[in-house]
Amino acid sequence: MQEDQIHDALDAHWKASADGDVDAEHAIYADDAICDYPQSGERILGRKNLQALRSHHPGKPSGFNVRRIVGSGDLWITEYTITYQGKPAYTVSIMEFRDGKVVHETQYFADPFEAPAWRSQWVQRMA
Repeated sequence: MQEDQIHDALDAHWKASADGDVDAEHAIYADDAICDYPQSGERILGRKNLQALRSHHPGKPSGFNVRRIVGSGDLWITEYTITYQGKPAYTVSIMEFRDGKVVHETQYFADPFEAPAWRSQWVQRMA
């Protein structure tokens, strides 16, 4: 699969995620895909389990914004924000592809935090 095809597949995946189209969202995964959530210590085995888990999330996202997608070859990273119940979760997804499908994904989630005043002289506020 060419890199532009992978990028297009990722665009379609994230759009489907934002739209709540769970079938289209999970079409990118191989049947035996693995998804890791290191912060909770969970590993989801298989596309069907991943889709079922996400389909039953009690707090459906109310916002979804992809900041950037970077990658080459079989390794791709997406940086995005998901809003759950009015609260943003800053997220990074690392996806490994084989034969045009995601075989392994690791997702990291981070809550926002207040910037300490002591470092304000060296930083700019992001929009």
